[in-house]
Amino acid sequence: MKQISIIIILLISISGFSQDCTCEDNFNWLKKTFEENDAGFASAIKIKGKIAYKIHNDDYTEKIKHITDANTCLNTMYQWLTFFRTGHIGLTRINNDSNTTTTIPLTDAEIIEKYKNSERLEVNLIAFKKYLDTKSKIGYEGIWKFGDYTIGIKKVKTTYVGFIIEADGLYWTKGQIKFKINADNTTEYYMQNHSINEFTAPRLRGNNYLEIGSGFARLERTYPKLEKDVAIEAYFKQIDAKMPYFEIKDSTTTYLRVPSFHRSHKQAIDSIIVANEAAIKSTPNFIIDIRNNGGGNDSSYNELLPFIYTNPIREVGVGFYSTKLNNKTLYDFLISPEANPTEDSKKWAKEAYDKLSNNLGEYVNIIGEEVRVVTYDTIYKYPKNVAIIINNNNGSTAEQFLLAAKQSKKVKLYGTTTMGALDISNLIAVTSPCKDYEFEYCISRSLRVPEMAIDEKGIQPDFYIDKTIPKHQWLPFIIKTLKE
Repeated sequence: MKQISIIIILLISISGFSQDCTCEDNFNWLKKTFEENDAGFASAIKIKGKIAYKIHNDDYTEKIKHITDANTCLNTMYQWLTFFRTGHIGLTRINNDSNTTTTIPLTDAEIIEKYKNSERLEVNLIAFKKYLDTKSKIGYEGIWKFGDYTIGIKKVKTTYVGFIIEADGLYWTKGQIKFKINADNTTEYYMQNHSINEFTAPRLRGNNYLEIGSGFARLERTYPKLEKDVAIEAYFKQIDAKMPYFEIKDSTTTYLRVPSFHRSHKQAIDSIIVANEAAIKSTPNFIIDIRNNGGGNDSSYNELLPFIYTNPIREVGVGFYSTKLNNKTLYDFLISPEANPTEDSKKWAKEAYDKLSNNLGEYVNIIGEEVRVVTYDTIYKYPKNVAIIINNNNGSTAEQFLLAAKQSKKVKLYGTTTMGALDISNLIAVTSPCKDYEFEYCISRSLRVPEMAIDEKGIQPDFYIDKTIPKHQWLPFIIKTLKE
């Protein structure tokens, strides 16, 4: 049930609230629901202080009064929520068909007419390619591919201008300027509606990739054809992976990429482990790469633990915050048709519900064990060294995996500090009385808190990989370090 859920859905065509509702009405409901039911509210106030919270409330209460647009209200209420934490919280706009205003879509001809006068740069492609062939150092200049766009970049005085060569022919047509990289290395990027999005310095990765923004856009060079950097090609394969995969790097190192612990990935993870069990057990070094893994379900990593195990793994449980709303919502979920409950699980759900109801306002351990100790019969000779690659996009179940893995004497973490979104968990969703918004908040808190809090702090690596080592060099660096 653990997951990262930072959700904002902006439905641009919908601007109104439901009948007889205002942004202030929705905000008051959100605030009351969060204060009375969220498992992390009390901890956040204790850390940040009542005075800071009062100032925060006064500021947003005044802002909310003047908002009449539902999307602006959504953004503002979400910003109010970020005072408490940045993970394990969600707010979405509900499409209420009974009271919405919609925008009539433009025809293709109208779209072309609307943007036809956008700034242009006319370039003779044949002459441009000949010019590129004469350059000893290419840099940003060249012809690039980005999705369905083919974009040329040409230096004009002190500015590198990205111009359209091929596009959709509607929002963007040949010759229109898509972005500019200025002399100070800032980038002005034009979105589909030709509005400007500004970014700091773009980054060339090797000869053939140009990144704009932090993960916003990655362009691949198609002309001139330059030598590929093997490490960079491998890095993008790793980071872009949607599903897990396994590789034998050399005679001493195996590598497993796990981009997500989502429940739907469990079968793929388990299958890969079974198929490559012999290689893992016969190779000294095992690297598990979970960069950008935002979480999922704990069961997805269970089959990994025996390979890295050296001593009993202690897993601290959670306390469910007991309120009438939380208890009813949890009970309804546990016995819902989607949960496919058995008679025994229905009985357990009813017993848990009664236990929670008898302890309103408290954190209740409905599982029974405060600490679960996991043991395995075998400690494998290989792998001898297990490196887990982490970064600040790891949260929730990914961090729960790290807490378990770190208890092995074989395991070291490489990378940067994780997100810190684990202590407050188990999301539930409720709908506002006005049917304008769906709000997700948490109903459980780890029993580790406050002695070993993770939220807003993250889990530290054993080997910090500093900024002088490019991201595409992380894996080669770790392989080299393990061998040494």
